[in-house]
Formats: sequence, C-alpha cells, structure tokens
Amino acid sequence: MSPAKRAVDVVASLTGSLLLLPLFAVIAVAVRSDGGPVFFRQRRVGRHGREFHMWKFRSMVVRAEQTGPQLTAHGDPRITRVGRWLRRTKLDELPQLFNVLAGAMSLVGPRPEVPRYVALYTPTQRAVLALTPGITDPASLHYVDESALLAEASDPEALYIGTLMPDKIARNLAYAQQATLASDVAVIVRTLLAATGVGRR
Repeated sequence: MSPAKRAVDVVASLTGSLLLLPLFAVIAVAVRSDGGPVFFRQRRVGRHGREFHMWKFRSMVVRAEQTGPQLTAHGDPRITRVGRWLRRTKLDELPQLFNVLAGAMSLVGPRPEVPRYVALYTPTQRAVLALTPGITDPASLHYVDESALLAEASDPEALYIGTLMPDKIARNLAYAQQATLASDVAVIVRTLLAATGVGRR
C-alpha cells in the first residue's frame, strides 16, 4: 500500500468514525434489542496471508456460524429483523473502519475471505493476497445482489467456489493493476450509492 493511500485511509476512517458515533450508538441499541452482543467478529485472511479479526455489527442470530453455512443467501432465517436492514444498507460493515485504522484493511481493496475458502485458491489466485483487503471493491459492486444469486442456486457453495469467488478475484487483480486514489474514491462513491439503492442495477 502506498503512503498516500494509507494516509487517506487513516484520515477518512478516523473522521468517519468520529462523525458516525451517534449512528453507531443507535445501531448498537437496535442490535442489542434481541439480547445478543452488538458486534460480530470473524477470522479473515489479510495481506500476505495473515489472519485477523474483521468486525461487523451483528446481523444474525447468536452462534449463526454453528447452525448453518458460512455463506449467507437472501432470506436466510438466521438474519435478524434489524440485521436485514443493516445488510441492505451495508451499515453492518461500519465497524471495519476500526480495522482500517489498525492497518489490517483499507477503504478500497479485495474483500477478505475466510480461511476455509482461501485454502482453495489456486497459485494464480493467491496473488490477491499481496493486496490489502478492503471494506469495498469493484467486485462487490458488480455482485451487489450476490445474496440473491446464492438464494437462487441449488448449491450456493458450489456456485460461490466455482464461479463467484474466481471471478471476484480476477476483477480485483485487474483493478489493482490500474488503481489510483481517484478510482478508489469513485469506488467508494458507487458503494454509497448502491447502499442507498441509487446505484443498484
């Protein structure tokens, strides 16, 4: 990661965290309404294969990972009422601003995978691990309706491993070849529009 990109990450994530504190508080109260914890953390694989804990606002029932697959399709019964709203608006991702501040993530970069799926990467696909993972990326924008695609599949995991995951890796590697601060800003703006429904296809 270039010094300029890191500087933008730190300033933007710190400023965003401070400005969004009131919203954080409202979300925390809403998530706690079902008696479970506010945050959910999950092991993900970051740059150079280093594992870290990625944070989210909890959008599923407690111990959801023990009661179903790691992939979450549209209509998954494990998603809470508040969680449906958080996922639709992408607000569940906001705690990752702290991952950005800590240096484990960037604002824009390939979404970090769980170790189980990274273990399936081909040698060519492992090139994506040279990049700092991010909160958003071009592949996420292309697959903004990924949960709906998974819900329609007879075997969601087979679809993800065989088609979606390889294509997302290819898109992110291609983007990294020509990424600039200006293009990163464009990805962030498109992500915000998609979260509000304006940028959805």
